[in-house]
Parts: sequence; C-alpha cells; structure tokens
Amino acid sequence: MSLVENFRNIFKIEELKNRILYVVGILMIYRMGSHVTLPGVDASALVQDTGGASSLLGLFDMFVGGAFSRAGVFALGIMPYITAAIIIQLMGAVVPYFQKLQREGEDGRRKINRLTRYGTVGITAVQAIGFAINLMATSPNAIIVGNVTFVLTSVIVLTAGTTFVMWLGERISDRGIGNGISILIMIGIIAALPASLVNEVSTTPNAIVVIVEIAALILVIAFCVLLTQGVRKIPVQYAKRVVGRKVYGGTTQYLPLKVNAAGVMPIIFAQSIMFIPSTVGTFFPENATVQMLTAWSADFTGITYSIIFFIICVFFTYFYTAITVNPREMADTMKRQGGFIPGIRPGNQTVEFIDNILTKVTLPGAIFLGFIAILPAFAARLGVTPGFAMFYGGTSLLIIVGVAIDTLQQIESHLMMRHYDGFMKTGKMKGRRRAG
Repeated sequence: MSLVENFRNIFKIEELKNRILYVVGILMIYRMGSHVTLPGVDASALVQDTGGASSLLGLFDMFVGGAFSRAGVFALGIMPYITAAIIIQLMGAVVPYFQKLQREGEDGRRKINRLTRYGTVGITAVQAIGFAINLMATSPNAIIVGNVTFVLTSVIVLTAGTTFVMWLGERISDRGIGNGISILIMIGIIAALPASLVNEVSTTPNAIVVIVEIAALILVIAFCVLLTQGVRKIPVQYAKRVVGRKVYGGTTQYLPLKVNAAGVMPIIFAQSIMFIPSTVGTFFPENATVQMLTAWSADFTGITYSIIFFIICVFFTYFYTAITVNPREMADTMKRQGGFIPGIRPGNQTVEFIDNILTKVTLPGAIFLGFIAILPAFAARLGVTPGFAMFYGGTSLLIIVGVAIDTLQQIESHLMMRHYDGFMKTGKMKGRRRAG
C-alpha cells in the first residue's frame, strides 16, 4: 500500500478527518495571531533585535515562531505554561502536597492542571513586564505611547495572549489529534525552517554541498527517532488470580524503561545555565571579567563551550530521570498487581534491580543526548548558517521528532481500530496495536 493510499485512508475515517481539520484550523489561528503587533508598537519602526540564534532571546523567539521579535500578542507563546508545569512537576518530587495530588488519580490531575493554569498567569505577568522593558530599551523608536501605559497594556495583552494560546492547546488535545501544547511549540519551530533553508541554499553556491547537508540532517533525524523510541524491556510475570468465574494473570508482560526517559528537558536546563553569563553581563557592562564570560557564552561554536554543555546535559539527564522515574513506585505497583520479575524477590530487591537497569540504560541515552545538544555547534563550524544549523540537533530537533512520533502514534491507533494497515505498514511504530 502506497503512502498516498495511507493518506487517503486517514480521510476515509470521518472522526479522524474532522480531528485533523480541527487541528489545522487551530494552527492557522495561532500563526495569524503571532503576526498581530502589540498595541502601542509601530511595526514598521520595530527593530528586530533578539540577540541572534545563539542567545536566550533568539532561542525563545524560535519557540514562539518569531512572535517575540515581531512584538506580537503571542510573543510569550506557550512557554510560561511549560515553565509552570515544570515547576509543579519538580515540586511533586519534594513537596508532600503535590505528591499526594499525583497519587489521587483523575481528581488529582484536575487539581494539578488548575494550579498549572494559575501559575501560568502569574509567570506570564512577570515575564510580560520584562518583555516590555526589554522592548523599550532595544527599540525605543517603535514605542508610540507612554512607558507606563505601554507596560500596563503589554502585561494585559500578553497575559491574555498566553492564556488564549493555552486554551488553543487544550482544545487540540481534547478535540484534535496529539498533544496540543507540544504541537504549538513544534509549529513555532517549523515556521523558521523554510526561511533558514532558503538562506542556506542562497549562501551556498555548491549544490552538492546543500544535498550533503540535507542528507546529514535526515540521518540525524533518524538517530533522534532511534533515541526517542529506544526502550529496555524487563520481563514481568503475573500470577494467576481467580475472580468469580474468571482467571486473570498467568501471563508475561514487559516493563519498558526508555533510553531517554528525560526527553528534551536536560538540554533546556543546560541551555538555561549556559545563558547565565550573558544574562549577568547585561547588568555589569563595565566589568571585564563578566564581559569575558559573556563573550565566551555567546560563542556557542567554541570547543570549551561544547565540552561544558555536553557535561551539563549528561548530568541533567541523570538528574531529571531520577526525578521523573521512581523505581520504588514501579515495584510497589507491580507487587499490588501480583507481578514479579523472574529471579528477583519483590520489594527492595526489585527496586534495586530496576534502579540498576535504569542507570545502565540512561548512560548511552545521556551521551547521545549530549551529542545531539552540541551537534548544531559542529554544523556551524563546518560552514552551515546558524539558523539552519539549529535544526541539526538541540531542543528544536528533539521537540519536532518527539511531537511527530506522538501524533503519528495516535493516527496509527485510529487507523488500526478500523482495520486499516496504519500510516506506516512496514514500520515498527512503538505503541502500535493490532485491532481485534
């Protein structure tokens, strides 16, 4: 069955077709909103100065699809929501109240989501003040109203814009396909790809070099898919249980431990740390030592920068995996369900066994994740333009690959439930199930 026929099968299913068209409509609204300028800003006089691709503001601008540099109403995008979600997730590892909410099932998730929304509004208001002050400092000629008025209106509009984007993401998750928040971030990143590719082609006179660069990008994407999908399966045997007239258990299942359980978060944390010197440098412009560190952190293609960045990524991969993956909780759940790992006693021995396997599995994942993080620096050193080099690895590529795989898995599920061959007939998509 050809790929064209697979696309036709998608639109033969009325529910799936409506979900995809709904997502497309939401994304069109999101992209149009990113081009609407804040009140009090002269778009023609706006100086698009976000510090370049190697700065924190340049990275932030890529996540929101260029709305930051255009001073759009969606300039802060969905990032405050991500920040609030990360904070609450980290608090769940140390604060008993949030630990209790995480164990309360659906009711606890609703409370966590509500707290995340409240946190999003607060974080957005604070970031909006900083955005307005930064815009007044970098592009004073573009502000056509008073400073106080501009700050107040910017806080209101940007907070409303982020709240609206958060609502759009939730609508995609409820009535569309895939994770709405992740899809909005992915679309913002992909929006910069056409211009970066055109710029790369126009600045590279040799067509063979461009073909090699694109082939290398495809190869890197394939390795990222391998990293994202890689799991270590631990066999789990479930004892037989008789409930009424039915017999449950007596089967062997598998406990999957992902090679990259931390996802993209280690790179985000590492980048935040690497941007600290340049951020501090803006407050101490006359300090020679600080300015030296600022110049070092601004050169993301430097060897020393890449080595330190790699080490921090490996460290945070283990750190975030230890926070998000709890071997004791896995062992307790397995014990309650009557399961055990063959040859391993339930209880502490199971916890130690899972923790040992997780530590070994995380090592290659951490090393490869660190390599992906510094790959854009090597691409830039080989002559690739900075904008296009950002797609060779780092946060942007992992987000695109992760979201694309998750969305494809959901499309596969809809197709398989209706006895179609799925979107990729010969592939090995994790999570794919054959309909009964």
